Amino acid sequence: MSEPTERSTGVVLAVDFGGTKVESALVDENGTLLEGSRFRHPTGRDRSADELAEAVSSVCRSSLQALDEGLTIRGIGIGAAGPIDREKGLVSPVNLQVWRDFPLRDTVAAVAREFGHSAPAVLRLDGLCITLAENWVGAGRGRDNMMGMIVSTGVGGGVISGGSVVAGFSGNAGHIGQLEVPGFTDVDAPCTLEEIAAGPHTVAWAQARGFEGETGEDLARAYAAKDRIAVAAVTRSGTAIGRAIASVSTLLDLEVVVIGGGFARVSPDLFDIIRTAIDRYSRFDYARRVEVLPTGLDTDGPLIGAAALVYRSV
Repeated sequence: MSEPTERSTGVVLAVDFGGTKVESALVDENGTLLEGSRFRHPTGRDRSADELAEAVSSVCRSSLQALDEGLTIRGIGIGAAGPIDREKGLVSPVNLQVWRDFPLRDTVAAVAREFGHSAPAVLRLDGLCITLAENWVGAGRGRDNMMGMIVSTGVGGGVISGGSVVAGFSGNAGHIGQLEVPGFTDVDAPCTLEEIAAGPHTVAWAQARGFEGETGEDLARAYAAKDRIAVAAVTRSGTAIGRAIASVSTLLDLEVVVIGGGFARVSPDLFDIIRTAIDRYSRFDYARRVEVLPTGLDTDGPLIGAAALVYRSV
């Protein structure tokens, strides 16, 4: 991956759109968010299509209003929950049914034009953005064969292979959360990794077995207290993640997988559970050799990755 080299007065308007929130910020060529430029707004299943569109426009306007005199917008990078249509700039998030083929790229670009900025806009999967961030300034820095994963409200991912981004025909390559992972539900019942291992699904599975908590944080506390149901729930989700990584690593010969997202912090044990599953379900030594690391970034990661779309010309 090429590194940005020249320091300039141009910054990137970075946008991260997901199932619970949309955020925006101005990001410089070092991957640093400009102070006072980061804004967020809730999204969620209870919002209408117009409310989601206004949430996006609102945070972008706020970030652009924070642009210091003398700075320009050199580009717009947008990471979004998928599926996406890379060529047309459309999004159809799995967890937000009211948006189907929504023109997210053009919506953000239109807000930028309100402020006199006609910079090019790039839309990619949020999982690819977090992978770029980890490869640029995080735990996967300098690795040429890696996958980044988000385990949160949903499960997403992105891939770099041979030093190049793997985007796929439509821009949806790396969508590991939508892989079928058999053996965790009724026989022959279809079930994706996201439906097993995402935070809300893990909590729901535990609740169906008597767990009285309501959130991932509740589950984390119960796991730390060695609650039987919580331990079973986290073990189930970690095992599913490990099985999926074993399959992807077998296919792509990965060097490292970096995992972030709120639910990835449910317990440090999660990574041991994932590791055990990879070792068990990988048939070849090269697939077992894959490293699994926690994110090297804080909550800035998705926005840094969105900016990397511009700085690394993805």
